[in-house]
Amino acid sequence: MKAHGTVHKYGDNVDTDVIIPARYLNSSDPQELAKKCMEDIDPEFINRVKTGDIIVANKNFGCGSSREHAPIAIKAAGISCVIAETFARIFYRNAINIGLPIIECVEAAKAIEAGDEVEVDFDNGIIYDRTKGTQYQGQAFPEFMQKIIKAEGLINYINNYN
Repeated sequence: MKAHGTVHKYGDNVDTDVIIPARYLNSSDPQELAKKCMEDIDPEFINRVKTGDIIVANKNFGCGSSREHAPIAIKAAGISCVIAETFARIFYRNAINIGLPIIECVEAAKAIEAGDEVEVDFDNGIIYDRTKGTQYQGQAFPEFMQKIIKAEGLINYINNYN
């Protein structure tokens, strides 16, 4: 399983309230949430993002509330993967539950820049920055997590694979 796209870069402590501001939580429709994704931290994000793009951030990505709306908005906006130094624990689990691939790698998160073209191989955890020609070793997904992501989320996995 692989992801490939252009990077959108963010710093430390990107919380769920800037990923999808609370004022838009009156909808649970993924496409409606996607339209407002990252609005408070990067107003032009939704105009720049293309299907397959990748978010790279520093420490504690997805901190804040436990709402699933944040990873849903990111995935619906077209992001194929989020790479960060660390993730908030509840965001990490919510992302896997809805089928959004995420990978922790300190070196990649520090070195990769906005606009870089990046490829991620989830089977072995390799992150390759095509722009710079550099490679990083992230943590590979265990097989069961890959199955959940391939199924587009935990509910689909339970309904279709058991």
